[in-house]
Amino acid sequence: MNTVETQMRREIDEIASAVQKLLDNSGPAIGRIASDIRDVDPRFLVTVARGSSDHACTFLKYAFELELGLPVASLGPSVASVYNRSLKLDGGLCLAISQSGMSPDIVALMRSINTGGSMSIAVTNNPKSPLAEAASETIDIWAGPEHSVAATKTFVTSVVAGLLLLAEWKQDDALRDALRRLPEKLALASKLNWESLRQAIGSRKSLFTLGRGPSWAMSSEAALKFKETCQVHAESYSAAEVLHGPVSIVEEGFPILCFASADEAESHLAQVADDLSEKGASVFLTSNSASRATSLPHIRTAHSLTDAVSLIVSFYSMVERFSADLGKEPDAPRHLRKVTETV
Repeated sequence: MNTVETQMRREIDEIASAVQKLLDNSGPAIGRIASDIRDVDPRFLVTVARGSSDHACTFLKYAFELELGLPVASLGPSVASVYNRSLKLDGGLCLAISQSGMSPDIVALMRSINTGGSMSIAVTNNPKSPLAEAASETIDIWAGPEHSVAATKTFVTSVVAGLLLLAEWKQDDALRDALRRLPEKLALASKLNWESLRQAIGSRKSLFTLGRGPSWAMSSEAALKFKETCQVHAESYSAAEVLHGPVSIVEEGFPILCFASADEAESHLAQVADDLSEKGASVFLTSNSASRATSLPHIRTAHSLTDAVSLIVSFYSMVERFSADLGKEPDAPRHLRKVTETV
């Protein structure tokens, strides 16, 4: 077993302090931006991102739709960069997330949107990047240097930046309070042991990750990290879709990881987890509501949206250890670079 501390592990351990820095340093700017958004009163929101940042956008899509009743759609960056088309976004708000702020396609679309007069916000770890320059407003996520190819603290701080924007926009004291308490919860979440899941996956080369609503975005991020750091083929599905076809490949011992927060979807996820367990799958769930699936240790945070953030931190700790146990290099996965600049 590999016991060398990886850069990924060090950066996971920095997540809680990075979130605290974000809250302390970007909180006032986010409050001002939220006030401006209330004045503009956008009719819809669009997002622009790729990779882990796109999973952060998916999470925020559900958060904004659930909490504000505001429709959210993901835009294809190639509309501007490859096809050289413009979009009619009058009355809308654009949120672009990129840890580097360097990808040409995302920058091109943001420039197109900003030229059209729509309000645009760049959420980035590089406030001097081309993306930040193209946007009308910038939120610095204050993650600090992240050297491991697999994004962890930049993903979490991007999500938290979006949640803080939501809390200030809605003037939601419950969410504000949960965010203030989040760093200490994330520190606890990073120490949880999901060894039983690692053992169940073992040498298998395929698995499912599941979620519903906001937790489905975390499921998608988890599936990507299994591929990146472990070279294990993982597919993410909504718990509403997995029984419609994907379940056909489930066999005895097939590993499935279900992300459940303390929200309205938790009971549904627990039922699907039990249904899959009855079919022979080895199912793990971040809830105590199932009767057949195995419950994983999890940290609740007094708000369902911040619950989901704690779950992905616990997952990161597990997948980093699993990658090292497999003899992989989570800091430098094959064929990958830290910054991918897509045209």
